[in-house]
Amino acid sequence: MMRWSGRVVLLGTVLGTGCLFGRGAPKPAPPAETVESTSRRTDSLMVVGEAHFRSGDWSKTIEVLNRALLLLDYSDPRRAQGYFMLGEAKLANGLQLEAVREFRRVADEGVVDSLAPAALVRAGDAYAALWRRPELDPSYGESAMATYQEVSQRFPGTGAAVRAQQRVLGLHEKFAEKELRSARFYLKFKATESAILTLRSLIATYPRTRSVPPALASLVEAYRKLGYVEDLRETCGYIDRFFPAVVPDVAYACPARAVTDTL
Repeated sequence: MMRWSGRVVLLGTVLGTGCLFGRGAPKPAPPAETVESTSRRTDSLMVVGEAHFRSGDWSKTIEVLNRALLLLDYSDPRRAQGYFMLGEAKLANGLQLEAVREFRRVADEGVVDSLAPAALVRAGDAYAALWRRPELDPSYGESAMATYQEVSQRFPGTGAAVRAQQRVLGLHEKFAEKELRSARFYLKFKATESAILTLRSLIATYPRTRSVPPALASLVEAYRKLGYVEDLRETCGYIDRFFPAVVPDVAYACPARAVTDTL
């Protein structure tokens, strides 16, 4: 009986202290040769992934870099470069939303890398690529706009901020075109008041876009149909001041004589 009791006490001591199989058992350090082989493997994958990237083989780039990034230590400075290349490869492969995720990792994870501003611009580009035509749902265009504006807020004075602002102007053109198409749709179906509201919003919100001159011409047409003399005179004055040679048919629509004779 004493011999059996001693065994129970010994087993309880071992389990309680976790020396062998308990929760608190210290994890053995990996052998040095394993760490070294993993490091060599990671280095090799990064080199191969970059080679595929430079050759434009996007599918291979994605495959290899995904494996390399799983092995890279979190503090490894190559992670940002790897995610950036992965984002570019996915964007080129038509995987825009996945590309956004990789670019945002560069911009948002850990210490801000020097690639962060450029990565944020490319995230905006990926969103913008999803808004293919102005008449479609502009949600992705709005996400692109917000991302480009974030570049200017987080990284002012950088080349990336300048590029982002240029992209914003390009998006303004698409948003303005969308508004112009909507206004023309309203005019076609005799919803003239709705057309006027849309046209005025376009001109106020996107005053430097290519859609403004035709919007002004449509606005003049709408005011003439409804007999809004003062609004017509005000709009014609605006055209004479800022777009005297650009708005179609302004010579016919806007002179005081034409307004008096028609109304």
